[in-house]
Amino acid sequence: MFDFLTPLSDDLIIEIHKVSNQALGKKIVMHTSHEAPILAKNSVAIIGVLDNRGSEAIADFENLNAIRLNFYNLFPGNWNNTIYDLGDILAGNTIEDTYFVVKKICAQLIKQRITPILIGGSQDITYAMYRAYDTLEQMVNLVTVDSKFDIDNRQNAPLACSYLSKIIIEEPNNLFNYSNVGYQTYHNSQEEIDLIEKLHFESYRLGEVSSNTTLAEPIFRDADVVSIDMTAIKSSDSGNTQHFNPNGFNGKEICILARYSGISDKVSSFGLFGHNNTDQEAVLISQIIWYFIEGYHYRSKEYPIGTRENFIKYIVPIDDEDLIFFKSNQSERWWIQIPYANEGNKLKRDTLLPCSYEDYINATQQEIPERWWKAQIKNSL
Repeated sequence: MFDFLTPLSDDLIIEIHKVSNQALGKKIVMHTSHEAPILAKNSVAIIGVLDNRGSEAIADFENLNAIRLNFYNLFPGNWNNTIYDLGDILAGNTIEDTYFVVKKICAQLIKQRITPILIGGSQDITYAMYRAYDTLEQMVNLVTVDSKFDIDNRQNAPLACSYLSKIIIEEPNNLFNYSNVGYQTYHNSQEEIDLIEKLHFESYRLGEVSSNTTLAEPIFRDADVVSIDMTAIKSSDSGNTQHFNPNGFNGKEICILARYSGISDKVSSFGLFGHNNTDQEAVLISQIIWYFIEGYHYRSKEYPIGTRENFIKYIVPIDDEDLIFFKSNQSERWWIQIPYANEGNKLKRDTLLPCSYEDYINATQQEIPERWWKAQIKNSL
């Protein structure tokens, strides 16, 4: 794997040595020109991707030192898991070459139960993250934090604006669910919005998530891949004035969403894309990474399949259907069961869909949760 990774520069290592002894820079295991780390499971690994060819709106940059130095100067929480910085993936001769390397490295890390954190280039790198699961023989749930759906079907559309179409169409099709968090209606055509609904995917407008960020927690709890487009954050908070956006998530909200991603037991890869690598953006990006890792270190490792002694089971009859809910005594989080119905199902067993307490209350009032309906439909297609 390290044949594909460029180690951290000696100049950067010198700067890292200047940070406080209690800061992250003195606690992270780094890939340097002198040594490649021996990787241990149940850890996270930061990797830079220096390929912006998928977007016309992103400036070229040679390194991610500004982000790294801001991050290394932060102080860790009460963390026990190892954090690696594995260096950078350089742009290949073609964008497909870059995809190949990202796919190969992510697949290897995920198999070793190491969660990759990819930092920038363009958001079409998400496609390569998704393809890493091809060899893992599982269906994939993808969540993006983005103002757009990125299903632009114009012939010359930038890859960062059309990668989702590539994911939906190409074989092997391992995508079970796609959820967009924070889309802005005026950035998406009505045809695109209708297509998301027709495919039984999920989309949540910026306003509804901003007014209640807890709405997004079950969405991230069910994700395998999380991809954040930095242009979903308003420029006054992100510092991105090169691609100005007056509306979007604020700094606090995006860090909350990053923590939801980290605390999810299921999320196995995380990416931050679409930034111009300016000093201003580097401050927020470093904090987003911090909050993801903070969440990761507080994963509860609870999932009510198998032993259920720490869960309360609720059965809600609706018409001729029994909805089965589980509530954790530990975290008070909720799940709803999707039953295994026939051999043609994409999911090969009974599975559980994260939900909210409000979903349970609505079910007791004879209202079936929309997410349950969509999961049932997708499962039988």
